[in-house]
Amino acid sequence: MEVKITFLLTASFLLLTGPAFAATFLEGYLDNGNFEEGPKPTDIKKTVLKGKYALPKWELNGFVEYISAGPQPGGMYFAVAHGVHAVRLGNEASISQTVKVKPGALYALTFGASRTCAQDEVLRVLVPPQKGDLPLQTLYSSNGGDTYAFGFVATSNVVTVTFHNPGIQEDPACGPLLDAVAIKELFPPRPTRDNLVKNPGFEEGPYHLVNSSHGVLLPPRQEDLTSPLPGWIIESLKAVKFIDSKHFNVPSGFAAIELVAGRESAIAQILRTVPNKFYNLTFTVGDAKNGCHGSMMIEAFAAKDTLKVPFKSEGKGRFKTASFKFKALSFRTRITFFSSFYHTRTDDFGSLCGPVLDQVRVVPVAHM
Repeated sequence: MEVKITFLLTASFLLLTGPAFAATFLEGYLDNGNFEEGPKPTDIKKTVLKGKYALPKWELNGFVEYISAGPQPGGMYFAVAHGVHAVRLGNEASISQTVKVKPGALYALTFGASRTCAQDEVLRVLVPPQKGDLPLQTLYSSNGGDTYAFGFVATSNVVTVTFHNPGIQEDPACGPLLDAVAIKELFPPRPTRDNLVKNPGFEEGPYHLVNSSHGVLLPPRQEDLTSPLPGWIIESLKAVKFIDSKHFNVPSGFAAIELVAGRESAIAQILRTVPNKFYNLTFTVGDAKNGCHGSMMIEAFAAKDTLKVPFKSEGKGRFKTASFKFKALSFRTRITFFSSFYHTRTDDFGSLCGPVLDQVRVVPVAHM
């Protein structure tokens, strides 16, 4: 049975107020975004929140529970990676907040989410008119749940974000767990004279939650206009992981992409090219120094040309650079990258991992 969650985020989040700060850059947790400010004793019965405004700074609808990390009644155990408290959405329940934003600007929500049962739970993130369903069945990390990002373009100066679970579970004790919500304004990157690729080093990306060392999963089927990884399309069936240099080995700069689900984990970008002209595609392949060992391979596609780049990972954070020439067939050329094989960490077989991609560069070839 499919379970869906609608994540409702409304726009009453403002870091600074007043006309001088009308264009405030938005980055960080929403108001009570980690749910650590709890309800009044009169607004909760056991774990069930009572009333629309029982949880400070949030608006509730339906059966919403306020969960503390650790053993639960009935023998279950909930890990809360980003603090002590979380909310669980029952059948047809939702949680929402309002946030002030800039019309036309690109934003990414970052949130910790996990399923609480073995059933096929889905988290629906809704920022009208945009929405997305995040399947939670695949666990990318076995300890403490996963962190996801969802991108959207603001259509007004106030947005409504909704987390909602419209599914009907056989077991009412099931339902997705949400343990932190943050937001970050993103700047749409531009190609340069030296590189046709936008955001080539993946430096522009979603907010990393405090105390999160797992990286941020970028859910499938995110178009480039609203992608939480500006300039890039997540066109695969499974997520790719946005990793940072604080917790992972990154070939260059502060961030990179880990292709964590084999051929089901792919990113792409559409470049402006000149038909029949030749270009050189260069990129870096490595490992994140996160216990991901073995024979890896990244496959790169550009127009009708392909390159397979093998990489033997010993988990030491090494990397190498690969390149090939391709011929553009039209004014738009798609470049795509995916991992050929599936990998799990040697120290945790429940955690998916894979090769790291960084420093993607495309330049025209002067003469052939």
